[in-house]
Amino acid sequence: MRRSVRLAATVVITGLAVAYLLWKIDLSRTGHILAHASVWWFLLSVAIMSGTVLPMAWRWQRLLAARGIHDRLAWLTRAYFTAYAAGQVLPTSLGGDALRMFETARRHPGHGGTVAGTVLLERALGGAATVTLAAIGFVLAVGRYDVGAYIWIEAVFVVGTIVLAVLLFSRRMRRPLAWSVPLLRRLRVERPLRAVYEGIHAYRKHVALMIGVFALTLAVQALRVVAIWAAGKGVGVTLSPRPYYVMGPLLFLVMLVPFTINGLAVRESFFVSFLGGLGVDPSRGFATGFLFFVVTIALALPGAVVLGVESLRRARDSGAPGAPHPTTQTRF
Repeated sequence: MRRSVRLAATVVITGLAVAYLLWKIDLSRTGHILAHASVWWFLLSVAIMSGTVLPMAWRWQRLLAARGIHDRLAWLTRAYFTAYAAGQVLPTSLGGDALRMFETARRHPGHGGTVAGTVLLERALGGAATVTLAAIGFVLAVGRYDVGAYIWIEAVFVVGTIVLAVLLFSRRMRRPLAWSVPLLRRLRVERPLRAVYEGIHAYRKHVALMIGVFALTLAVQALRVVAIWAAGKGVGVTLSPRPYYVMGPLLFLVMLVPFTINGLAVRESFFVSFLGGLGVDPSRGFATGFLFFVVTIALALPGAVVLGVESLRRARDSGAPGAPHPTTQTRF
């Protein structure tokens, strides 16, 4: 029942987003814009997005090491790329996070809660960095850009992130949170949620590490906003990078919500609506969102290749005489 409701909601939201796009854009003009998009700006956007993967993998390695889990940077980088590939067919980037949790937990038996905690902490750090950029964007936007309610939505996210940080790291909040235990037990989610909470809460002892990885995350998110600007330049949007620092954080937050598979249509609707408020032609706004979507596809290609090669290797090895059981986990 729950799955059918979620599927119906996805179909409705996707249908509304598609209807909005068809109402706003000229398909012929949009096709012409995309056909004449600059390859060099597109490649710059891909290069920026690809270049941010290694520092994020290094960040994850430091977080794991702080909890006694040691793994190679090469494998963690590989896990990021495969997660991007999974995110193309699973709801939002959180689907890729689930794959990272699963694969890493298999490599480190008995540390599932800690692994999940590090991945979710990464996501929380990304959210905190995003709302920090949103706060900066809020200041940049007030009195300069007419983007309606968007800047106030950013303000709500800033407040929400502060509240979440207090809930996760404050010792004083442990007692109020304990009041929810009976309900969580009744829903049969108390044990996994407790494991994840403890895995994240333990990082309050690593203040210097948290400050360092937050600064790194903020730099990565700021650089990724430049990748969105480059995609816009590729289709002829002449705005400076400044308004993208208003829009980018909201886009990152929108992409976390599982509206549709990989944000299909919702992402493009967001670009059309936001950039339209800045005087950008709806067709160019759509083209910007679509080109950035192609950038994310390019980012996922290495992971797709890795998953394909590994699947073929497992199929070949499982068919060989004396091969180990196919569920045996290989460590790289």
